[in-house]
Amino acid sequence: MGEIEDAIERADREGFTRQPPKTLKARIGYLLKQLGSAKAVAREIGVTADSVNRYRRGARTARPDVAARIDAAVRSRWQPGVRKRRRRQAATTGGVTIETRARFGYTAPVGTTDDGRFRRLTVHLPPTYARRLFDAREQGASDRQMRDIIAEGLKEVYFQDGGHRAMGLSEVAITDIDYLDLDY
Repeated sequence: MGEIEDAIERADREGFTRQPPKTLKARIGYLLKQLGSAKAVAREIGVTADSVNRYRRGARTARPDVAARIDAAVRSRWQPGVRKRRRRQAATTGGVTIETRARFGYTAPVGTTDDGRFRRLTVHLPPTYARRLFDAREQGASDRQMRDIIAEGLKEVYFQDGGHRAMGLSEVAITDIDYLDLDY
């Protein structure tokens, strides 16, 4: 997963209204309810159906790699309605807030500096950019493509201040991301 994809996942997890099950038995029980059988759960997490039943009974503990797959399977199914509602709200009315420290480069008119430099930014992008970002993610866009959407939004909102300055700025690129966080 890329940096943008990770940031969207973190934002989704922060929106949980209830925390997912914490114990191995409870997580396996939840997956059994969702998927219907030990065989289906076993396929999902890459173990045998017997192992799933042992986890359910508490007769076995999961290796760290299997525990991570169980956690990922539970979190991906946990409160999908809450995640959808938050994304829909961000894409229609709320927008998305980007907090990042990254190197920004840009193409500017002759006579101005276009040297890239690190900046720490917290910028609220309008709903149109949130919608484009979520649509791109659903269509399997690469991290680079999602970065370009964010860079375009930062160009409009931060660098050009909604059309009040830096009108000659033609392109903004995000490189060398130290961290990137999204909130919606």
